[in-house]
Amino acid sequence: MTTSANELYGSPEPKISVILPVLNESKYLEEAVNAILDQDFTGEFEIVLAVGPSRDGTENIAKALEKKDSRVVIVANPTGRTAAGLNCALAATRYSIIVRVDGHSKIPKNYLALAYEILKESSAVNVGGIMAAQGQSTFEKSVARAMRSPLGVGASRFHTGGGAGSVDTVYLGAFRKQALLEVGGFDERFTRAQDWELNFRLRAAGGTVYFDPRLVVTYRPRGSVKALAKQYFEYGRWRRVVSRRHEGTINYRYLAPPFTVLGVLASIVFGALVSPFLFIPALTYALFILAASARIGKSLAEFVCLPLILLTMHMTWGIGFLTSPKSLVPKVALRP
Repeated sequence: MTTSANELYGSPEPKISVILPVLNESKYLEEAVNAILDQDFTGEFEIVLAVGPSRDGTENIAKALEKKDSRVVIVANPTGRTAAGLNCALAATRYSIIVRVDGHSKIPKNYLALAYEILKESSAVNVGGIMAAQGQSTFEKSVARAMRSPLGVGASRFHTGGGAGSVDTVYLGAFRKQALLEVGGFDERFTRAQDWELNFRLRAAGGTVYFDPRLVVTYRPRGSVKALAKQYFEYGRWRRVVSRRHEGTINYRYLAPPFTVLGVLASIVFGALVSPFLFIPALTYALFILAASARIGKSLAEFVCLPLILLTMHMTWGIGFLTSPKSLVPKVALRP
């Protein structure tokens, strides 16, 4: 479908397609979809759920939402993979503005209207804002603190905030559909980092990716050390794939975790085998973790949780980056 100039730049009735890749999201899916349905956006919008083969009753919740409101449409995502689901949903959309939302996120009431205005005013091909991590349990709240601090995740504006402007990537995003189609959509070879990789291609094609802190999305963090470790291991693993595929896209922020892993490991090994003096780098990192926990945590319970959380995030990301195999992404073409 071609992009209508009136629809993007001056129509009193703009139209938006919201797409969600959904897999095992029974805990938050209804909340996520209801938040979209409750928007104060004055134009037409639809919600396309690409539902994967879930084990927790997600399909039943999705079907109930579809039955309840005609704006909700379900499409199948047989593989359950995020990028494939996004492409399935994209193919089923009717409108020229695409807003991505996740099944474990929640958008505020003005999100669609604000995203539309920023997309129009910035002339960007993708706009996004802050990934506002909010937990419910003490552990989740502690993870959220770490995810919103540069001491936990570095200085990405979509994590920590900052001024509006062009950036490398954003969280989720509101896209011009035509720009998405022209670059081939989401690369289905990527299990993780598909957003970063897509935004690279959008920028390489001459488009602008734009951050605006007024766009705030509630994100639900992982609820256990095991789940957090798996998440950040995959982040590191797939960020290495992006750096291989697109030369020049790596910087010191991405190299900090793998160098930390190597430095701490070397310090422990040589401290034990050569001289206790060589334990100093590992001890320095341990002190950094404690100091960061004290700075980030807002309660004693969070301070107790944060050392393990920060250690898990840093180390698993770094190990994932270091051990990422070159064979991880097969050489296949993007979906036409």
